[in-house]
Amino acid sequence: MPVATIIALLAEGNDEALILQDHPELEQEDIKEALKFASEQLRYRELPLAI
Repeated sequence: MPVATIIALLAEGNDEALILQDHPELEQEDIKEALKFASEQLRYRELPLAI
């Protein structure tokens, strides 16, 4: 499952337990690694904020 999909599921309010229940091919470590990857990708980017 793509990292973006995991992040989207979390952003929609799904908790880890529900994601793991609905997607048995995933493990808790997969979710943690997706968050870690997304965090690293954003760490070095400047995102414009609407004021």
